[in-house]
Amino acid sequence: MPPLLSRSLTSYLVLVDVGFLVYWTVTALGLIPIDWAFKDYHVPQVVAWNWSFLPLDLLLSASGLSAVAAARRGRLELAYLLSVVALALTFASGFMALSYWTFARDFDMAWWAANLLLVLPPLWFLPRLFVSYQGVLQGQTARRPA
Repeated sequence: MPPLLSRSLTSYLVLVDVGFLVYWTVTALGLIPIDWAFKDYHVPQVVAWNWSFLPLDLLLSASGLSAVAAARRGRLELAYLLSVVALALTFASGFMALSYWTFARDFDMAWWAANLLLVLPPLWFLPRLFVSYQGVLQGQTARRPA
């Protein structure tokens, strides 16, 4: 069977998913220096807004890491499904943050860049994943896995 997840997609999923787990651990322990934090980080409503992403981010991390594990075990249908879920949730997480900062008129490039890394790669990987999976379904050798 042809591979479904490319090295670049696998690397992206692992990097993002482990990155989120590290981010939430560091955040929970209060280890983010205040000068690195986003605008109004100390305001209770903004803190609540940030923490509202925790369930979404944990779900995307679990689905992405599970997709990589499923692909390594040769469970292509499950890897495909979990990859689509992970990429869609990753996009949603980054897009929601960028939307908030747009409405708040807060354009801190460090936080924007981090969230653009959540928004843009799924737009690249998802169409390729669909094509690669169609090749798997048809028994073709995928030239370029997603």
